[in-house]
Amino acid sequence: MSVPEPPHGTVTFVFTDIEGSTELLKQLGADGYGGAVANHRRIIREQFESRGGTEMDTQGDAFFFSFARARDAVASAVAAQLALEAFEWPRGARVRVRMSLHTGEPVVGEEGYVGIDVVRAARICAAGHGGQVLLSAATSSLVANDLPDGVRERDLGRHKLKDLDHAEQIYQLEVPGLPLTFPPLKTRGEERGSFDERIERRVHEFVERTVEQSLTHPHETPSSVVKLALGGLLVALVGLLVLALLVALVVFIVKLVV
Repeated sequence: MSVPEPPHGTVTFVFTDIEGSTELLKQLGADGYGGAVANHRRIIREQFESRGGTEMDTQGDAFFFSFARARDAVASAVAAQLALEAFEWPRGARVRVRMSLHTGEPVVGEEGYVGIDVVRAARICAAGHGGQVLLSAATSSLVANDLPDGVRERDLGRHKLKDLDHAEQIYQLEVPGLPLTFPPLKTRGEERGSFDERIERRVHEFVERTVEQSLTHPHETPSSVVKLALGGLLVALVGLLVLALLVALVVFIVKLVV
């Protein structure tokens, strides 16, 4: 396809991609899948182009858009996810699209953008899950105080992305009416923090999942939820105790040697 005239200067990239397209193809068959992809493309284009997005490329069930303003890119991603969620897909299928946003100052070549910012945006998208909208630190800093109504950011920590030297701070948009929790990002692993920080983060995630499960599965009694939460806290406390004992043992051995 011919590449349109892209925005120059500071640009926000958006990559989108259907997750689980092979399983969707099996579920819907070739004809049904073709129709689902066509509706997905229509929804993405309508929501992005109506807010100033420029379609740079599309391959299969993936899109690459660019925006002159980060706030318009975020608004487009939120609107597109809501439209995808509300659409009545055939045979009870769920078309889940992952999206990523990154802002940079790329070089504009003859066939579009050139530079590491394009790679960074694509890598962030590849790390996400269907229904998830991820922001780089650069985009987050531009839109943190200018998000659509009701939308919040969640800090997912620093992550190593394929082929990139430095870890990237990644944020997730929390959109009312859309899923809020997802599996860990598919990256090379989050930057290691202290043991207690990682334990605290795991406990926090566990409690969030437990509360959400209790709300979406009312047949589970409150007592069972409390037991699960207490179990998670007990695991965390045992982990901290083991760490303390290991530190004490190391100190003791050092003193003996000295």
